[in-house]
Amino acid sequence: MVPGTIGPMGRLVPGTICRTLAPRAWLRDAAESGIPAHHFNAAGAAMIERDVEIQTADGLMNSFITCPEEGGPFPVVIFYMDAPGKREELHAMARRLGSAGYYVVLPNLYYRTVSQFQSDGTDASRARMFELMNSLNSGLIAEDTQAIFDFLAGEDQARGGALGCVGYCMSGPFAMAMAAAYPERIAAAASMYGVRLCTDAADSPHRTAARIKGELYVGCAETDVWAPREMIDALAEHLATTDVRHRIEWYPGTHHGFAFPSRAGAYDMRAAERHWERLHALFERNLKRPSGA
Repeated sequence: MVPGTIGPMGRLVPGTICRTLAPRAWLRDAAESGIPAHHFNAAGAAMIERDVEIQTADGLMNSFITCPEEGGPFPVVIFYMDAPGKREELHAMARRLGSAGYYVVLPNLYYRTVSQFQSDGTDASRARMFELMNSLNSGLIAEDTQAIFDFLAGEDQARGGALGCVGYCMSGPFAMAMAAAYPERIAAAASMYGVRLCTDAADSPHRTAARIKGELYVGCAETDVWAPREMIDALAEHLATTDVRHRIEWYPGTHHGFAFPSRAGAYDMRAAERHWERLHALFERNLKRPSGA
């Protein structure tokens, strides 16, 4: 355990935890606890994990960071959480992405209100979730994203330059909006069953999509009351009028949340694995081979 680390501008980032057990120890402990093999990189080495607090204009944004132990610095991917909150399920997904050779940052986007929130499925919890979800907007997420950029400047394992982002559910539009807000920095963005991608709202992300210089991927569930086909069709029509490199893909037979293993009634293993394939290919093309070669 490390009580804190020095971040950008010499600022202390408290609460940092860095796990650096030897690979064999990790493998042994993982086998005993049932941790999947994708928590390790291709060589079987342990992933580094850290819980950090990133300074923003509005406070400290508690975030989970993971990357391989060796071979860095690594291209950065920002993982924007879905509405039910930053939780272990998302940590595991961040590890899987990081194990392919990325430095992944998973921030708690609700930090302005609560340091920890996880929906438990009750009516009260769902009501609170919607309150928290509706407290966010693209302007606030842009401020938080800039704070992440500032933090990254002091991270030895994070490679500078082009980075990527992915957002699920409520953060699908944020991933798209950030690609437009920071076109010189975000080279690849993915929205998975993102909501509110093309609406009448003044801050609908489609309105600024033409500014995107990176590649955009939009993955959609076939049946999704939160992201209906009419909205996705309207988005497709709009993107067709721009020069944005993009792909909109439907996942047959799926419902909203199909990539989350703990989402009872929605998780679809085949579709989830396809989504991982698409993410890895997207980031490989644009972050590890920035020229697109």
